[in-house]
Amino acid sequence: MSIQVENISKRFGKFQALEPLSLEIPDGQLIGLLGPSGSGKTTLLRIIAGLETADTGRILFHGEDVTRVHVRDRRVGFVFQHYALFRHMTVAQNIAFGLEVMPKASRPGAAEIRKRVSDLLEMVQLGHLATRYPAQLSGGQKQRVALARALAMQPQVLLLDEPFGALDAKVRKDLRRWLRSLHDELHFTSVFVTHDQEEALELSDQVVVMSAGRIEQVDTPQTLYAQPDSRFVLGFLGHINVLQGEIQAGRLSQGDAWIGLPESTLPVGEAQCYLRPHEVRLQLTPEAHAHLPLRISAVSLIGAEVRIELEADGWQSPEPWEVGISHAQYNEWQPMRGDRCYAVPDVGHLFTSEAGEPELIQWHKKKTQKSVERSVLQQAVGA
Repeated sequence: MSIQVENISKRFGKFQALEPLSLEIPDGQLIGLLGPSGSGKTTLLRIIAGLETADTGRILFHGEDVTRVHVRDRRVGFVFQHYALFRHMTVAQNIAFGLEVMPKASRPGAAEIRKRVSDLLEMVQLGHLATRYPAQLSGGQKQRVALARALAMQPQVLLLDEPFGALDAKVRKDLRRWLRSLHDELHFTSVFVTHDQEEALELSDQVVVMSAGRIEQVDTPQTLYAQPDSRFVLGFLGHINVLQGEIQAGRLSQGDAWIGLPESTLPVGEAQCYLRPHEVRLQLTPEAHAHLPLRISAVSLIGAEVRIELEADGWQSPEPWEVGISHAQYNEWQPMRGDRCYAVPDVGHLFTSEAGEPELIQWHKKKTQKSVERSVLQQAVGA
């Protein structure tokens, strides 16, 4: 079931929750609405569901205008962040509830309801918990019950509002993997709201990035990360290291810090270069195309890599820099708080105006992990 959002806007009193926006959601795709709090994600989701009425525009399901169609007639399944399960009902009764309160003319028979509930319990891997009550379930199990209840109505569209927001990190990851697998098996059209960048990029076929009631960019996770259209998108998808300064004589410089720019980069004046942590290497000496002195302010060994937090040395940065190194690098180099080192960028995104699109800069091909480790190790031991 494809969804078309045409020129939808919404105002709550003096607050413009949604600027006029349009969006096409292809049949069978899993779409993530990603953005900070107040960006309009949930409002857009509720308008698609029919739980809110738009001030302007219309909603089409598979080419049919459903703007004035009541929520109960849209065949939309809705999963809330806090489950909304009936505490006095068992798992099976919660899943069956929507079917049992349907108008008599369209209500399935008792045997069909039992079969559908049984099938859904097996699908969400909770068949052994059919007679338990919500208070006896974990958070992840409750969310699976809520999803099964939504699917029981055989919806044309499944809408999820921060479905994993109340769960701990490991359960979130397990449920994300499970939902993606379920979606690939059933091929229903799904739209989910999240402010978690990793969640959106991992789950979605396409990600809709929203800010202040507007759509900033719609793309596949790979394209969105590699080719962001704006500062907001680039900055929202993870930590960004920023060098802000003046372009003169082929360099972007500020204080003691500078990076050389390719010959194709001609503008002169204020500019900012955004550098993702994995696109920057740390060395004990600068290289010919960059002089970015930093002092280590914190070292975190938790995770797959060691995260180094750094402060600008001889120049100013709006936020601390972050760069990741391997545990092998750390073990040989043993970086400590207060040590001086230099950032060496491989890829950057240059902004030369407030509203302009970034220019991708690549100084050279990124070194392999082994060559990076060898470079740092040689400097660390004085080779």
